[in-house]
Amino acid sequence: MPGTDKQYEDVIKLCKDIFDKKLKDYGTAWRILRPSSITDQIFIKAQRIRSLETKKEQKIDEGIIPEYIGIINYALIALIQLELGTSENINLEPDEAKKMYLNYFKKAKELMMKKNHDYDEAWRSMRVTSFTDLILMKIFRTKEIENNDGETLISENVDANYYDMINYAVFALIKLVTEKNKK
Repeated sequence: MPGTDKQYEDVIKLCKDIFDKKLKDYGTAWRILRPSSITDQIFIKAQRIRSLETKKEQKIDEGIIPEYIGIINYALIALIQLELGTSENINLEPDEAKKMYLNYFKKAKELMMKKNHDYDEAWRSMRVTSFTDLILMKIFRTKEIENNDGETLISENVDANYYDMINYAVFALIKLVTEKNKK
């Protein structure tokens, strides 16, 4: 079985391919979104995953894997927006958007590798449904911080929550894609 480093890189390629295609289709229209709106988009995706996990039935022909990809891509967009700020000028050069996207993905991976070392790959023993729940918890934490105008007393800022959402979604994708490839 490939190691976490390689599997993470495979997820980056998968997500970036979707990001690049949507960038070509829609440009950087997401530049108009406030971070709180992006958090709500991530919530919608995570809530749909949880709904599908619970109901075991879906009526829209789009499974859980695309939703996790969406969580990752929106969380990366949120990090870009935190850096650049919301803008009425939605025109960000595609090459610059791609560069920022990969930069934040790289930072997420670096954080994961450090945590993975300390936690000794505990994520491999976790259920995918736990990643969904952890992402939802991080979303609710982020909403609380956003509702408090970004002020925290002791907790990490919203960017740390976005990084955690990315990494939990990466772990879920690794598990789901591995399982799918076994079939």
